[in-house]
Amino acid sequence: MVEGDKHDNTSSSASVREQGNVSLQCPKLTETNYTTWALLMETILKAYGIWERIVAKEGEVTNEKKENTSMAMIFETLPQDVLMQVAQYSTAKEVSELETLRMKPNEKVSDYGGKLSSIKAKFKGLGETLEDKVLVRKLLNSVPKKFLPIVAVIKQYQDLDEMSFEEVIGRLTAFEERIKSQDTL
Repeated sequence: MVEGDKHDNTSSSASVREQGNVSLQCPKLTETNYTTWALLMETILKAYGIWERIVAKEGEVTNEKKENTSMAMIFETLPQDVLMQVAQYSTAKEVSELETLRMKPNEKVSDYGGKLSSIKAKFKGLGETLEDKVLVRKLLNSVPKKFLPIVAVIKQYQDLDEMSFEEVIGRLTAFEERIKSQDTL
């Protein structure tokens, strides 16, 4: 049984699956529910016995059916714009790494920006384009809480579709420097 229209990116859950006698709903990923989505997806994938595909080490022998099931379950929870970005990945682990990339609390904005830039370069190498507006949103939605004031200002007063990735990196770096200088007082 499926809740909402499969093509409607606003539905709150992607599907209901049967696991024994228990119905498991796969939540649809949105800009605001990442933490809940990640927790529920981990629990659901563990219930199906396929979580090991996400945390598998490089070179481990794979069970093709489990790999395909985990990919399908993750794909059906992603919005269309994100799905098109991750469709070329061949394993659930690769998809999960892209979607779960977050800036660590002590990581520098420039270092995290470099990681996102390298993802953009990988896309280009595969003949795909990862637009700045996608990177801008990924960056703003994956920084630690200490950046919430500047993220709120950027989201409120800037057109995210027109803002360059480099401009956002610059603004976040300036904010990071300001926090750092305040901490040394």
